[in-house]
Amino acid sequence: MTTPRCLTALLIFVWNVSRAFAADGQPNILLICVDDLRPELSCYGVSYIHSPNIDRLASSGRIFASHYVQAPTCGASRFTLLTGRYGGASNGALFERAAQISRRPETVSPSMPAWFRQHGYTTVSVGKVSHHPGGRGGKDWDDDSQPEMPNSWDRHLLPAGAWQHPRGWMHGLANGEIRVNAGEMDVFQSVEGPDTIYPDGVSIDVALQQMEELAADDEKPFFLAVGILRPHLPFGAPARYLQHYRDATLPPIPHPQKPAGKTTWHGSGEFMKYNRWNRNPNSDGDFAEEVRRHYAACVSFADAQVGRLMKQLEDSGALKDTIVVLWGDHGWHLGEHAVWGKHTLFEESLRSPLIISYNDLSAAGQTTDAIVETLDIFPTLCELSDLPIPDFVDGRSLKPQLDEPDADGHPAFAYQRRTRTVRTATHRLILHDDGHAELYDHTAPHGETRNIADEAPELVTSLSGLINKKLPRPK
Repeated sequence: MTTPRCLTALLIFVWNVSRAFAADGQPNILLICVDDLRPELSCYGVSYIHSPNIDRLASSGRIFASHYVQAPTCGASRFTLLTGRYGGASNGALFERAAQISRRPETVSPSMPAWFRQHGYTTVSVGKVSHHPGGRGGKDWDDDSQPEMPNSWDRHLLPAGAWQHPRGWMHGLANGEIRVNAGEMDVFQSVEGPDTIYPDGVSIDVALQQMEELAADDEKPFFLAVGILRPHLPFGAPARYLQHYRDATLPPIPHPQKPAGKTTWHGSGEFMKYNRWNRNPNSDGDFAEEVRRHYAACVSFADAQVGRLMKQLEDSGALKDTIVVLWGDHGWHLGEHAVWGKHTLFEESLRSPLIISYNDLSAAGQTTDAIVETLDIFPTLCELSDLPIPDFVDGRSLKPQLDEPDADGHPAFAYQRRTRTVRTATHRLILHDDGHAELYDHTAPHGETRNIADEAPELVTSLSGLINKKLPRPK
């Protein structure tokens, strides 16, 4: 005769086995998107940065030291992440895709979350995952009739809190301050208080609630994408995160001079339009260091949000059944080439963090130097989840580098409206639509400070062929 205690134990055993089988078939996905995050992390060798939570994730995952995005701006980069395809070069790339879906849906391939949704996943986004936080258009980015990614999410959420609406949240500072006139909003800020006095603190609260609900569903795996806003401008974070850097020694800015000749250099307009107290970091070394310290504080604030997500995932019991991806949507210049921002095709704009972690990853914690692209994430997650890799994606699976850190990578391509680039293991070529070429040798100490195109015409021709074969002219 079965006792109640034995029956309970048997039911628990059966439930655990069934859940394990489900997890073995289709793991959960946690995709963490961090805005404007260059590889300014301790696990990437930047020792003065306090990033214990991302470092802990890296210790159980694979660090991609040479990951490159397809565009140095939020919307276009997120387009490639979320569709697996090359696309438009503007921040409106996903809205352009949405308009095409409304006109001719049969001509538009499914997005990555839509693909997972079609294969049995519950898909949820919280925060800034596509370009508009919450994934909607309209004057204040909250119009349900204007989805940025139609047919992709079961729920796409942005709790605006004191910041009134997603547009206010996007450029918010402490305690509900929203950007009306950028010139009247401080470029950086540090205010005493809990995480919830800044936008990410509120959105991560909702992400934790969603994760708890999704992890409790034993019928369907989840694809949860969480977008962390900081360190996007303006650089605002609770004061305790700045304390890590009050006495820190920051290394000198490498190659801080404006490059000579025709390049993709720009005047840092996004940064310069904020209130800077009439100071310019290119001519004021003390101010440049203040900017860098506040950027670092925002990185530590973002790191703390990653820690909250990972703790909830572990507490829910779902960690062992979940693939975790941490991705930076592009890099950010901190004075290199006299630029304070993104929007160039230099290394600082295009290289960003990528960490992938999952249970039983071989050689966990090791770094791969293989060159890879954001486009590769979609097919990688399909292969890791035992889903078919769609034939419409432009990237390739990173399973070889996940299995073996020394596996070779492949050239990485990127674009702006009038320029395109390819990065190989040794060189970068930037090709302007008028035929001007910038060629930089990454095996030499001068790197991207000396254009050697005139010295290596055959290499320019060869790499130009790669670009023209791989990329259509950007829109």
